[in-house]
Amino acid sequence: MKTTRRGFMKAAGAIGLFSIVPRNVLGGNGVIPPSDQLTKGIIGVGGMGRGHYNYAGTRLVAICDVDAKHLSDGLAAADGKIKGFTDFRELIALPEVDIVHIATPPHWHGLMAVEAAKSGKDIWCEKPMTRTIGEGKRVMEAVKQYGNIFRLNTWFRFADTFYGMGTTVEPIKKLVDSGLLGWPLTVTIGKHTGFDWKFYWVGNTGLPVMPVPAELNYDMWLGPAPFKPYSAHRVHQTFRGYWDYDAGGLGDMGQHYIDPVQYFLGKDNTSPVKVEIDAPQQHPDAVGTWRKITYTYEDGCKIILDGAGTITDVPYIAGPKGNLYPGFRSDIPDLERKLAAFPDPVKQNTDFVESVRTREKFALNEINGFRSATIVNMGAAALQLHRDLQFDPVTLRFIGDDDANKLIDQPMRAPWTI
Repeated sequence: MKTTRRGFMKAAGAIGLFSIVPRNVLGGNGVIPPSDQLTKGIIGVGGMGRGHYNYAGTRLVAICDVDAKHLSDGLAAADGKIKGFTDFRELIALPEVDIVHIATPPHWHGLMAVEAAKSGKDIWCEKPMTRTIGEGKRVMEAVKQYGNIFRLNTWFRFADTFYGMGTTVEPIKKLVDSGLLGWPLTVTIGKHTGFDWKFYWVGNTGLPVMPVPAELNYDMWLGPAPFKPYSAHRVHQTFRGYWDYDAGGLGDMGQHYIDPVQYFLGKDNTSPVKVEIDAPQQHPDAVGTWRKITYTYEDGCKIILDGAGTITDVPYIAGPKGNLYPGFRSDIPDLERKLAAFPDPVKQNTDFVESVRTREKFALNEINGFRSATIVNMGAAALQLHRDLQFDPVTLRFIGDDDANKLIDQPMRAPWTI
């Protein structure tokens, strides 16, 4: 039986025998030779996917898109030296692909991730991880079953400044872990912390029925989503405004800014037990605006999302002993000296290529990524139903609400199934 490079790395990583030869020995001048690079295929190259052609340590070998114009432009951007497909299953089946990068609308994420896992591929998935809680659970199960490495593409838990805090997340994690703020904590996310929630990323009601462009395979674009007549606003850059594919600004940016909160609150293995909404009644098809979403954990910690940008006079993190404000300002006297006495957070594994080589979990993987995606999806369910919901973080079911639980495991349009 033929042994692939990826198969060898997986086996070697599992028994601790694989080592990486220095780049200067293999390629000179810090250049990684093709034989030492991992290969990847990208599904969806109309926007985000095109921006990931060249991340370090990988070589693009194939792309896929259901829009012929996107595909031709994507091939041209790679000088035509890669393979192109219109059916993602053909890309996933390629033996030369190590990593499948999923950059499609979210209604495809779960199904494609599971199929990639079954094919023995490692997975880099755009956010939100999945459009429903049930699909996220299935991705976790598949990755565990087939032994894949999974990365969710939001990085604020380990890189970049955010929330106008003027710092990466590590000092915030250290402050929370120190106990200097007390417990429980309330985290408020909104414009007062420098974040625009894309409040008006909404859908249009009464969409006109339009002819499908010749270059678009609309049936394949819809895939597992319910059939709706084609209208230009339903697809491509504006798809986020429709419940069948995403959840507006909450779906687009929510996991970026909720995930680091999960991390520094130490909630990576649980979920809130309650979600409360302040929002107008939503349209059954088109996502609308919302004013506030409040999540509460069993221990009393809260995450408040300010959609309307009206909360401006509260701390970013409020605790019974002290508060943290934008710019990493606090009302705790002599905070820097006090923090110095506490240990730094445990180092995270933030190199995805290295994770693939060593088979060690990436910092944001299918497990903790599922939990932060679940917060987004809890909010989306509450908005769609226009009521507050109770949630069991162990059974992963809403309590006493059959309609809410129907949103956890939504049927897929035939012939698609997860």
